[in-house]
Amino acid sequence: MRPDILNPLFAEVEALKGVGPGLAKPLGRLGLSRAVDVAFHLPVSWIDRKRVDLVDEADAGQVVSVVVTPVDYRQSGPRSPLKVHATDRVGNYLSLTYFNNPGWAKKQLPIGEPKLVSGRMERYGQELQIVHPDHVLEPGEGVALPEREPIYPLSEGLTNGRMGQLAAQALTRAPELAEWIEPSLLARRDWPKWKEALEAAHRDAAVVGARERLAYDEIFANQLALMLVRASSRRRRGRSLQGDGRLRDALSLPYAPTAAQSRAIAEIEGDMAQEMPMVRLLQGDVGSGKTLVALMAMLIAVEAGAQAALLAPTEILARQHFETIGRQLAGTGVTVAILTGREKGRARESTLMGLADGSIDILIGTHAIFQTHVAYKRLGLAVVDEQHRFGVAQRMMLSDKAERPPHLLVMTATPIPRTLTLTHYGEMDVSRLDEMPPGRQPIETRVVSLDRIDEVIDGLGRHVAAGGQAYWVCPLVEENEASDQAAAEARAEVLRQRFGGAVGLVHGRMRGPDKDAVMAAFQSGAIAVLVATTVIEVGVDVPNATLMIVEGAERFGLAQLHQLRGRVGRGSERSVCLLLRGNALSESGRARLALMRETNDGFRIAEEDLRLRGAGEILGTRQSGEAQFRLASPERIAALSQTAHDDARLLVDRDGGLQGERGQAARICLYLFERDAAVALLRGG
Repeated sequence: MRPDILNPLFAEVEALKGVGPGLAKPLGRLGLSRAVDVAFHLPVSWIDRKRVDLVDEADAGQVVSVVVTPVDYRQSGPRSPLKVHATDRVGNYLSLTYFNNPGWAKKQLPIGEPKLVSGRMERYGQELQIVHPDHVLEPGEGVALPEREPIYPLSEGLTNGRMGQLAAQALTRAPELAEWIEPSLLARRDWPKWKEALEAAHRDAAVVGARERLAYDEIFANQLALMLVRASSRRRRGRSLQGDGRLRDALSLPYAPTAAQSRAIAEIEGDMAQEMPMVRLLQGDVGSGKTLVALMAMLIAVEAGAQAALLAPTEILARQHFETIGRQLAGTGVTVAILTGREKGRARESTLMGLADGSIDILIGTHAIFQTHVAYKRLGLAVVDEQHRFGVAQRMMLSDKAERPPHLLVMTATPIPRTLTLTHYGEMDVSRLDEMPPGRQPIETRVVSLDRIDEVIDGLGRHVAAGGQAYWVCPLVEENEASDQAAAEARAEVLRQRFGGAVGLVHGRMRGPDKDAVMAAFQSGAIAVLVATTVIEVGVDVPNATLMIVEGAERFGLAQLHQLRGRVGRGSERSVCLLLRGNALSESGRARLALMRETNDGFRIAEEDLRLRGAGEILGTRQSGEAQFRLASPERIAALSQTAHDDARLLVDRDGGLQGERGQAARICLYLFERDAAVALLRGG
């Protein structure tokens, strides 16, 4: 239960004065549904207002506040802007320009009545003007106008002034809270108290330490939650699973496992033999052979008489795992089934019965595998592919499917810098696959200007004519699937004019069966060119596809480019990745493309990505679950995580955990930053 002291801050946003359904909508678009969200919605910059007595050419380009008297209105036509000509006390002219609602402008600025106006003054032709003044007040009301005004992120239907008023209201609901930071650390950093820091962060960018303190609090809550989870999972009893090796020995592998794979398998085998449930992160670059490691882990569970479940982020990937693993296990006697949102009727019923009676050994699927009506007889191991796509809650729902907590193996193909592993996976042991299986060819990467697209299409023609297949990934237009879809459809249309029916298209808004049909046609070779948005980023495996073309490559993050490039180079043939760039390249865009050309090492790319872009990109832009930070920037996460980790460790080991005086304050900190849910849920791992 949330402590009562925080209830006013966690009230619905409608509890703020003046917020009705109309205003709740634009606030909702910004993710602000409660007072606490508004309080944590910090300004992105500040406007400094200069108080001036007279209108002066020297102040052009600055935000000024000055008392002027309107002398006439001018408008050349009903749709043209209204200009209110005004003079200061000595007769200097200032034009106040309004592009719509002239009636409202005239009401605000009656002829002959002095008003204090404030806004950015610019030179326009021969006159000085302010377009749409930010404020129009009575001359005596100037005291209420702050000299420094915060600028907030906004959405349509919400003004900056209104956002500022709502933030001020939300701050009045923030209570004084007991201190959770270790005293000597607080003194060393010279940070203000929590509430003081929050108020200062809204009031003035110049207050030293305010934002750093808030970022630290959020990172500390995260570290403490992960630590409590880890301690809790170490106390719980799962089931010791010790395989006898018979199923693993029956596998006929195309190559001997690499040293890294063998090491990871041994670590997992050691964990699963314990009664304490395994919670392990398997990090491996694209193509490093994570699926084989996961398969070995699942076979250990089956050898020990338990069931295993593999959770994939997309239907495409779930079906691919099902086919690959089904092929590898043919003749071993292991029963593998698939369950996604698409399995219906008898097939679904039969799978559910097989899980309940234990005749299905391994289940592969999307989040459908942990819905309420899915019951396992003896779930011993849960494997989660592409960890960052799943929230804590979903991971735990899967864990709740067993009478005793199952062992948990989570995999990611996004190499994560060591600085971030602590922040996002602090409760897990980590295995790293840092070498490639034999036969994987390094991928040649070239950067080509978009101006040469005709040459690229000619080259694609030669590649297809020689029996090759290729991906063409369309640019990220914005965080908007509809726009990305439109870009992909337009590119597919252009390529179809050249290659006809040999071009297929997949995007995120397609229905599952339609998407699968196109993917199946591409995998079978019926389609030579697959035009796609980033839905193909994770896991698709077509060994004959040896050419990857990424259009608008400068718009993608390094980790994402590396993931896309990893779709090729999966067979024994030489593979090429063409990065098509626009002409307006930023410095960081240039650096990203140069690094892609230079290296195939995902871990090096991840470290550089953190330096160039920050943590959000590395873990995927749309996080769900435990990886969300609202107040801590990626730079601060990297800089403060170790200190927060050490401070949380001190609290748990020396200061009595959550029972002592500082622990009681830290408990409130967990609720304030909503890591309380993580603590409750993560009891499964």
